[in-house]
Amino acid sequence: MTGLASVAANTHVQTLEVLEVIAETADAVSVVLAVPDSLVHKFRYLPGQFLTVRVPGPDGEMSSVARCYSLSSSPHLDDQLVITVKRVPGGYASNWICDHLRAGDHLTVLSPSGKFVPRSLHQDLLLIGAGSGATPLMSIVKSTLIGGSGAIYFLYANRSSDDVIFAAELDEINTEFPDRLTVHHHLDDRDGVMTPEQLAPRLRSYGRCDVYLCGPDGFMTMVRGALAEAGVPSAHIHTEIFQSLAGDPFADIVIPPITESPDDATVRVALGGTTHTLSWPRETPLLDVLLSKGLDAPYSCREGACSACACTVRSGDVRMRRNDTLVDADLAAGLTLACQAVPVSDDVEIEFDQ
Repeated sequence: MTGLASVAANTHVQTLEVLEVIAETADAVSVVLAVPDSLVHKFRYLPGQFLTVRVPGPDGEMSSVARCYSLSSSPHLDDQLVITVKRVPGGYASNWICDHLRAGDHLTVLSPSGKFVPRSLHQDLLLIGAGSGATPLMSIVKSTLIGGSGAIYFLYANRSSDDVIFAAELDEINTEFPDRLTVHHHLDDRDGVMTPEQLAPRLRSYGRCDVYLCGPDGFMTMVRGALAEAGVPSAHIHTEIFQSLAGDPFADIVIPPITESPDDATVRVALGGTTHTLSWPRETPLLDVLLSKGLDAPYSCREGACSACACTVRSGDVRMRRNDTLVDADLAAGLTLACQAVPVSDDVEIEFDQ
């Protein structure tokens, strides 16, 4: 069957009121967003996920930019959504948020998404972050301690004590859960710049833990080297990587014409508690197939850069046209990006997280 390209409204786009802007440090703020009762189902999220935010450009909405910011709130504790944003030198969006956003303003956002989520809140975790990389880790800390039974070792690196986001909140949580949370602050101006040789011995006793790592690229490269030296299996290491989005994830969706043929693969997709069996043309990304059928699949950038549409290949083989976000451990676990995946085998089974 051949159809014309279709255009549909992006149902993931919503506008939320800013309740409060909290100064965490001189260079970082937390933005508290109100979710009306009518949209609660659109904003259910898991610890470690993020929001994609539209920031007006210098010429208003016509030149707006999209950026991904992690949620520091916990679905097990907080009634509202909270994202935490740190200034990036020369970064337009982060500076606009820190300088201009006020209570009573509104932000246009996409529904929460992302794969940087603990497999269980009942296992012990090693969390390693630097600067604003602590943002998703805070959500994981609170969720694990309140909604699970795991113990956490949190290594948090910053240039100085003035740069520590969530310092007071971490102290309060540590006081409440002294037997389950250990926080170690590494400050460059006090301890020197962290090196793999310095870090590896400290990590050896956490080889059985899942590791969640978030921070600047250079920091994460250094930590991965230390984890390898400490003997931590790469399959245990989970990283959060954000790319600047080139396209407009807030625009209406244009789905190219999809032509079905006898040569198509068959895909069974578990999505939202229901399994759908669909024809999958060989050169059509899975996300386009799902959206063309009116299915509410998760996505954000549709560029292979954000991981919002990540899903698991349970059987069969696929290939990705582009992948800027999944690392080797993700691929080994069977993850793929629906916006970039096309079938290789004749029969494929895919599952999205519930």
